[in-house]
Amino acid sequence: MNEPNKGTDQQNEATKRKTASQARAGADKATAPVSEAAEKTEAKAVDAAVAAQHGAEKVTEGAADAVGSAARGVEAGRQAAVAATGQVTTAARTAWTAVAHRKALAMGVGAGVTAVGAASYAAGRRAGRRP
Repeated sequence: MNEPNKGTDQQNEATKRKTASQARAGADKATAPVSEAAEKTEAKAVDAAVAAQHGAEKVTEGAADAVGSAARGVEAGRQAAVAATGQVTTAARTAWTAVAHRKALAMGVGAGVTAVGAASYAAGRRAGRRP
């Protein structure tokens, strides 16, 4: 019977480990530039994403400011229109009241003129009487 050759098996295992270690080291050396480039690319992509986010925030803020300004302008215009409408309405109401009551207004003016005439006549007569 033959005894198994343990020395050869042990040498084969050591060789396999050494070869695997060398393969890993070679793979690490080969992929090192690619890994560095990937890390740099990732860093640049993150920077670009952050810059894009900041840009989007600025655009959003600008749009919000523009919308706010437009809303304030519209509100100011609405208030001016309401004020102008109120003034026009008041003037129109006054004119309409004068037209609607023109007869009474004419009688009032006539009565006022008559009262002034009568008062001045009475004042003249009184001034003409001397004691």
